[in-house]
Amino acid sequence: MLNLLHTWWRRWAQLLPVALLLAACAGAPASAPPADAEPASDVESKGFTCPEPSPRMEVTSTELNLFVWTEYIPDEIIDCFEEVYGIRVNRDEYSSNEEMYAKLSAGASAYDLVQPTDYIVSLMIRQGLLQELDHEKLPNMGNLDPDYMDQEFDPGNRYTLPYQAGADAIIVNTDVVETIPTSWADLWNPEYAGRMVSIDDARAVIGITLLTMGYDINTTDAAELEAIKPRLAELVAAIRIFDSDTPKTALIAGDADLGIIWTGEAFLAQLENPAIQYIYPEEGAIFWQDTMAIPADAPHADAAYAWINYTLQGDLFWLMLRDFPYSNPNLAALEYARTSQIGIEDADGNPTTPAALYEAYMASNITNTPDEEFAKGHSIVDVGEALPLYDQLWTEVKGE
Repeated sequence: MLNLLHTWWRRWAQLLPVALLLAACAGAPASAPPADAEPASDVESKGFTCPEPSPRMEVTSTELNLFVWTEYIPDEIIDCFEEVYGIRVNRDEYSSNEEMYAKLSAGASAYDLVQPTDYIVSLMIRQGLLQELDHEKLPNMGNLDPDYMDQEFDPGNRYTLPYQAGADAIIVNTDVVETIPTSWADLWNPEYAGRMVSIDDARAVIGITLLTMGYDINTTDAAELEAIKPRLAELVAAIRIFDSDTPKTALIAGDADLGIIWTGEAFLAQLENPAIQYIYPEEGAIFWQDTMAIPADAPHADAAYAWINYTLQGDLFWLMLRDFPYSNPNLAALEYARTSQIGIEDADGNPTTPAALYEAYMASNITNTPDEEFAKGHSIVDVGEALPLYDQLWTEVKGE
């Protein structure tokens, strides 16, 4: 059953003032000063000025080790954290949940913060890879939309907090593709062979194949997974480029004409070329939520708490609308962007304002997903002991 991760979009105008008021009454600071307030100190990066931590956390660590998704944190956030706290940020990146999980489960113990996606969180919790969060040390969690909280994969947010959310769906350059796909099943059209880019995501690509054969996207039936193997192999062979770092690049450059892509990448690709369209497939898109979590053996947990609180500030996290415009669960960030007219540069270096980014973000059916698409969407969940079946299938078909 699809988690209700995105119902905010259907009632954002009603929820926003109420949620912020409740957060204030509960003692959780909204962390977004007036949009015209002067932040604390300059960072010479696209004209951005760093806000002060609100509140400032007590930290004794002098470094913070991030293990995070590729291309998923604005440079200014890292620069500002280093400046306001005097803490050096070291960043390692991964391109799939499986890559991150393999490294942590193998004993990597240097990391202080990770960004697991919903379906792998419960597995990491069961295996003791994440530590319980002390909510008393996270006052700015009050900035988060309640609709993204308390999900089935982490009831009560004992181990994780929302980072961003989005969907996997179809992208197509309508200038060069004659037959526009409307379903996942259309991707097997011979016309598309050798022209597609896809996120390098085993659960997503296997899940799409399962859906086209009438199976559950989270099946644990070994016979069903074996049955889709020839069809999955056909799709993999037709995909020209697997890229979970910046799949939009191939579309913008013309190296691919269509494919399977995340919402944020699709939105940015469309800004570059309006002929690039995002298609919600007839069988339903795949919806997901990425989170922030602290590994069980994090050596600098105090710095991780400071990082989470600082990035949750509305006057900082709105930068995601510029660089990584997925579904943003931070109400304070959205409100700050909606009202702010400060001069900044967009991702291409052109003058803009947070309010202009917000308007484009809210107007798009990529980031502001239609209700009917949520209703027929799917969520990938932890398949427990069946996970090795997925790993084996993907390895055999993709040849890794």
